[in-house]
Amino acid sequence: MRPPLPPLETRAERFDLTVGTAAEFLRSAWPELRDIRFEVGAMPPASDDEGIPRWTVLTDERRIILYRLPIERLSHLHRDDELHRRMTIESCVFRAAAEYLGRDPWDLGPDRFRFI
Repeated sequence: MRPPLPPLETRAERFDLTVGTAAEFLRSAWPELRDIRFEVGAMPPASDDEGIPRWTVLTDERRIILYRLPIERLSHLHRDDELHRRMTIESCVFRAAAEYLGRDPWDLGPDRFRFI
């Protein structure tokens, strides 16, 4: 009998978990986001004038779609490790939610980023 192996976790599963965790934080902090669906898509249907979008905000449908492949592959990390990958994904969730609300991303979680 061999020792148990740790469960396998894919990049897609880690991405989904990170988006879900950030979305739950935002929903708990902002009542306007409680009924918003945060979804994950692989790729956007098309590029726009600014290039390949990282997310789409559908205000009328109360949906925010984050695109995994552009976020993971087109982000320029200054350090390629798990923490910085997670921070990049979370920043996209915050920026998409801020776009939905018409606010600055720093307004959504100022205490979360304050170091004391």
